[in-house]
Amino acid sequence: MLKHDLIHPEINMILGRAGHHSKVLIADGNYPAYNTLGPNAELVCLNLSPGLVSCTQVLRALASAIPIEAANTMGIPADDPYASQGDPPIWNDYRGILKECGLPIELQPIQKWDFYDAVASRDHVLTIQTGEQALWANLLLTIGVRKPS
Repeated sequence: MLKHDLIHPEINMILGRAGHHSKVLIADGNYPAYNTLGPNAELVCLNLSPGLVSCTQVLRALASAIPIEAANTMGIPADDPYASQGDPPIWNDYRGILKECGLPIELQPIQKWDFYDAVASRDHVLTIQTGEQALWANLLLTIGVRKPS
């Protein structure tokens, strides 16, 4: 029996063979997930309908199952109309979840085009496409070191 909240068999399989520094993308409903996969990455589509499944739901499940050493958001370009409005509200949701899970990590934005490059890297093992509708909700997680139980 699993000791965590993540029960999706394919996601568990991919995470089980991922190692330290592997990257997992939680993609919002607008992210071009299929054509931005890294060479070693797999795509799991959980985008049932708009808003389902959400990025925050996926983050909670992943945080119960893997050690997370870094969390990167897609940085908003300065010329984007949303840039002057500060951090997107979902980023505060992410901060709250990470804190609730006892993870002392800060969200670190990566500029948009660099974010795409980070996702296209050989370290990228999994993209989970969600139905998230919040703007700028993409979240790239780096798996940390597994500790013995």
